[in-house]
Amino acid sequence: MFNDNGKKIIATIEARMTSSRLPGKVLMDLCGKPALQHIVERLKRSSYIDDVVVATTVNATDNPVVELCNSIGCSYFRGSEEDVLLRVLLAAKNAEADVLVEITGDCPLVDWRIVDEAIELFFSDSYDYASNALESNYPSGFEVQVFPVTVLNEVNSISNDPLDHEHVSLYIYRHPEKYRLACLKAEGKLCRPEVEVTLDTMEDYQIISRIFNSLYPKNQDFGLFDVIELLEKRPELLDINKNVKRKTV
Repeated sequence: MFNDNGKKIIATIEARMTSSRLPGKVLMDLCGKPALQHIVERLKRSSYIDDVVVATTVNATDNPVVELCNSIGCSYFRGSEEDVLLRVLLAAKNAEADVLVEITGDCPLVDWRIVDEAIELFFSDSYDYASNALESNYPSGFEVQVFPVTVLNEVNSISNDPLDHEHVSLYIYRHPEKYRLACLKAEGKLCRPEVEVTLDTMEDYQIISRIFNSLYPKNQDFGLFDVIELLEKRPELLDINKNVKRKTV
């Protein structure tokens, strides 16, 4: 519980096998473990998160995701493939969460230290939403969003826009007149918005795999600082996925 204030904080990871650009990416191997397992393990190092829940779909194609969760002792929830907002909301309610930390399954490098900074920022005032993705100057692939389950429940009840239901928190940060938003910004050498290490394409997998191969054997708890230092020493790694066209909302 955060500072013993009685708020239960749950991290959800949206994960499915049928990604259009890189099917099966959540179970792709990184140093002998599926990418999704790394996300779970990295989030469980958080000082504040009470539990991690994988929010996957009811489709048979996602049975392997559930099998992984069972094998590593991770909670999971199965819901709609298309209505991601509802899937995450029901996962949070099923876990009896008060505050939701939303993470997507394409961020195997997620750094629990940054996650904890976002949680601290959220609780520092009466915010409805805290994130490092609003005016992001962090590398892509380290995104974290924090908001109350009550706010997501409200969005679910007032918006029927398919985009809002596909992108979960989109409605919240597109309505700053309605919700109080807080932005976590990178400082110093962590400010590298041009770096793309989201697992979206095979090129992304190649660079992320090289990062893991370089850092994980020496320190399983490596973070963004270590990634940036590696990329400074080996800038040629950034050439691997520099021509990938990114999807936008």
